[in-house]
This record gives sequence, structure tokens and C-alpha cells, in this order.
Amino acid sequence: MNVGVVGNPSYHDLRSLLARLTAAAPRLGFTLFSEERLIDFWPDQRPQVFNAQTPLDCLLTFGGDGTLLRGARLLGGAPTPILGVNVGRVGFLATAPAHNLDWVLDAAARKAYTIEPRLALAAAVEDRQGSKRPQPIALNDIVVHKGGVARVLRFRVSVDGEEVGAYSADGIIVATPTGSTAYSLSAGGPIVVPGVDAIVVTAICPHTLAVRPLVLPSSASVMIEPIPPWSDTEEILLSLDGQVSQTLQPGERLLVRRADRPVLLGRLGPEGFFARMRGKLNWGDLSDRERREC
Repeated sequence: MNVGVVGNPSYHDLRSLLARLTAAAPRLGFTLFSEERLIDFWPDQRPQVFNAQTPLDCLLTFGGDGTLLRGARLLGGAPTPILGVNVGRVGFLATAPAHNLDWVLDAAARKAYTIEPRLALAAAVEDRQGSKRPQPIALNDIVVHKGGVARVLRFRVSVDGEEVGAYSADGIIVATPTGSTAYSLSAGGPIVVPGVDAIVVTAICPHTLAVRPLVLPSSASVMIEPIPPWSDTEEILLSLDGQVSQTLQPGERLLVRRADRPVLLGRLGPEGFFARMRGKLNWGDLSDRERREC
């Protein structure tokens, strides 16, 4: 089976994990493929580099949630299950910690994992002439926000062609249920259970108490248009999953909708969403946790 590998080079034990994977691959029947940035981290027997057209049976990511998000983007919408091995701190999206690598590899070889389809977002930037620049898919969120200038911005937001209203804020987040526990949550947005077909629109530091997060059906199309004027020293940025960014020019607007295909997350073991909430985000009453620590 063809197994793609994505990793974060900043983790000190990445080389040893790739060496263990290389040693186990023949026994498990793996043909390994690597993202390009990892080529120098493999042992002498280096895999081929994969792209969105490479037929992969699964993708292994070694790092934190950011590495998994990048892996989803590299797949370009291909229906490939992603198994995240957490080498970072929180690893909310990962399926297992690095010390359980043998278990992960064995499960991948037997396809003994549950697949969770996760809604993703597709976006395009449209200019005054109606020309559109498609953007990579985003599993967590798409954000329009200010650059380094500490001044409030104004945005016009529409849903399915109907104007919601003007927002005065530091930015606007359009999040998936997966991304509802990320930046949107920090900005006061709701937690949306991954199985819910919904899109969340959350303002970043809104300058009025009348603005609250919106939960929209997943079929909704969202338009965000910065309202001029803004000065030459101001930048309005577009960020996808906090990793890919570009500058929006005057007259451009952002169009966001549900992606055509979901991202497939592989899940090992019985741990559910709320167990991860308690364990990773310290959700709930702390008194029981305090008693266990005494």
C-alpha cells in the first residue's frame, strides 16, 4: 500500500521516527512517499516525493495539528485518510502520540481505523472585474484580518447573496466544525461537534456588542468584502488554516463555500470528541481533576 508522510522538521525526534517507519515498511507492505521538505530527514533509502495526484492509501503526519492541516492541504482534496501522530503539545486532531507509533503503523497496514469525514472550506478571491483566484482548501478556517496596523477595519458580510451587515472588527473568521475549537473559539465562537454540517462566522474583537457569531448551514456561501477606504500603510490579509496568507487589494472580496469533498481523518481507539475535549482542552469542571492530582 502507498503511504504518504508529512512531518514538522522542527521536532528533534523526527529523524528517529522516520527511521523506525523505514525499517517497518517492508514488513507492513508499505511503499513510502514523502513531502519534499522532509527528503533530507530520511535514512539513506529515501522515498519518492508525492503530490496531489499520487495515489495514496493513507497519509501519516508527524507533528502537531498544524502539520496535519498542511497534510490535508497537500492532498488537494484527494479522498485519502490522514492518521496524525502527535509529536507536539496539544495535538487535538491527531489520533495517537508518538510513543504509540507501532500501534499506528499496524492499524494503518490493516486499515483498522475509523474514518471521520470532516467538512472543509473552498475559497476564491474575486476582483472588481469578476475574475476569481481559487485558494487551497482549508480544514480549520479562513480568516480576513488586518496586518500590523492597530486600527479597526470595516467589512461587509453577505450570506447567499443576502447582506448580513457591516462589521467593525479586527477581522472575520469563517470556520468549519473542526476549526471551531481553534481560532474561532479563542475569538468567542461556539464549539461545533464535528458531525454537524455547519459553518461558523466569528468576528475578531468586534467593536460593538451587537455582533455575535453566526452558525450557518454548510450549504451557505459567505462573502466578505473589506469596506474602503484604508490607508497605504494598512494591509488586509487573507489566511488559510493560519499557514497560507496573501494580501487583499482594494476592490477585492473573499468568497467562501463548502469544499466539494471532505477531509478524511483516521481515528484509532474508542476515544471520542468529548473525551478529547476533556483531555486536550481541559474542558469541564476542574474539581475532579484537582482531586486526582492530590
